[in-house]
Amino acid sequence: MKNVKRTLFAGALALLSLPVMADAAHPKIGFSIDDLRLERWSRDRDYFVAAAEKMDAKVFVQSADANEQKQISQIENLISRGVDVIVIVPFNATVLTNAVAEAKKAGIKVVSYDRLILNADIDAYISFDNEKVGEMQASGVLHAAPKGNYFLLGGAPTDNNAKVLREGQMKVLQPAIDKGDIKIVGQQWVKEWNPTEALSIVENALTRNDNKIDGIVASNDATAGGAIQALAAQQLAGKVPISGQDADLAAVKRVIAGTQTMTVYKPLKLIASEAAKLSVQLARNEKPVYSSQYDNGSKKVDTILLTPTPLTKDNIDLLEQDGFYTKAQIAGQ
Repeated sequence: MKNVKRTLFAGALALLSLPVMADAAHPKIGFSIDDLRLERWSRDRDYFVAAAEKMDAKVFVQSADANEQKQISQIENLISRGVDVIVIVPFNATVLTNAVAEAKKAGIKVVSYDRLILNADIDAYISFDNEKVGEMQASGVLHAAPKGNYFLLGGAPTDNNAKVLREGQMKVLQPAIDKGDIKIVGQQWVKEWNPTEALSIVENALTRNDNKIDGIVASNDATAGGAIQALAAQQLAGKVPISGQDADLAAVKRVIAGTQTMTVYKPLKLIASEAAKLSVQLARNEKPVYSSQYDNGSKKVDTILLTPTPLTKDNIDLLEQDGFYTKAQIAGQ
């Protein structure tokens, strides 16, 4: 009899030690975002929350404000709340191994959003095809300036996407380099994708090259904005082709004005809605449909890759058609 009681007691303890999860009909999702102070991520948040709530999920949003320790603490907080899934836009893709392990230990699924978390046991990754984005950026600049000196303005060194973008850029640029049509006269990563740092980097690059830079492959619109400030100070804005991505409103206006050659449009409503759907499916133990796998150093991660669109003056009205911006916003009214 004593053995039976001990067995029942042990079983009760085991049940108590299991994580308390929301019921499948109303899953709880944690959304840990790199930095909500950036226009891009606030839009993702709004679309994600709206899509998740339509599927009867509740979303808890945290912003790390570009601080890796703050993001780790916030992920730990989401774990303690007993969420079913944590969706993470990593500030630093290389430091979340332990935080992800703690989430998995608690029975929580982990989704890497837009940026791939490295060396961690994540369940899924969703993003736009960033290698293709890089190819589009380089093609846009190369079309406008088929010959000359090029400067490569990379993204944040802590962001794996910055490296994938560079791989795509070089796929397009290398043949032109090999033919001697273009020469890379400098390249630099931009900490935290900071436009002020991009401004300083391009100022220095122009000085070192006596203003003889014929094309700048910038990896996003924020860094492109900083670069264009540096070009404007030398009366070169609009004369040196420059790329970007994200279709930030300021960048869209620069494309229309002719100071930025192109940007890459990634429909945020699409990725946010698909990520919300993916998260709810994982919470309900359903099987999402994946299009690829990415090796993150720990495992081959099931991946959903979405298709981006290059934007120039010729097709900028696509943003209005998609409801991304209104005509009045684009016109600056």
